Formats: sequence, C-alpha cells, structure tokens
Amino acid sequence: MSQQSASVPLPVRLRRWPVALLLGLVRGYRLLLSPWLGSSCRFEPTCSAYALVALERHGARRGGALTLRRLARCHPWCPGGHDPVPERPPRLFTSLLEGSDAGAPGDADARPASAADLSLANRKSSV
Repeated sequence: MSQQSASVPLPVRLRRWPVALLLGLVRGYRLLLSPWLGSSCRFEPTCSAYALVALERHGARRGGALTLRRLARCHPWCPGGHDPVPERPPRLFTSLLEGSDAGAPGDADARPASAADLSLANRKSSV
C-alpha cells in the first residue's frame, strides 16, 4: 500500500473506485483501440478526452452521464464543433423545464394581457 493511499480514509477510497475504474477503461480505449480506429471525432476535445475530464471533474455518476450524452450525439448528422465539459453539470430534466418557462413571472418578454387583448381574442373566437 502506498503512502498516499494510506492517508486517505477507507470510505473516501471506496467512493473513488468507480471513477478509477471508468478512467481506466477510457485510458485503455485510448491506448489499445483508438490508434486502430483513427482520429475521426467531430468534436473538440475528442470524446475520450472529454470523458477523462468529465469523470475527473464530476465523478462517476454525473461524469459518466455527461460522457454518455456526448457519445449519443456523435453521429454522422451532428455538426460537431467545440464542446467543452461544463463547469457544473446540467441537472436532470433541465432542458425540459427550460422550454416550459415561457411566460413565467419575471420573464422579460412576457407581459400581462390587457383588457383590449382579451376582448380581441374573444371576438376572434366567436366569429
């Protein structure tokens, strides 16, 4: 056992093993498979570099989810481009909630309906 791992408490080391396992898988892919498959990634940084940063920064669960999301976007019809790992990972279902906030209180584009707008809408629907 190394000096560094002896100073880290056992519960912390047990929480880190999923990250270490996933990092090992990505590094193994980069070492063994990536040279044979060639460089065809349409994103910058590459998907494997993105995975390493996401796992180190956000841990196994959120970093793994970010990596899977990135891999799902890697297909021939995706434009690709610069896609860095976010500083804070998006929360679950935030993309669904963002679309439903149209007209929410405090929205700069939303304005209260005036009596003239309501009467005009009633006239159009009754015709």
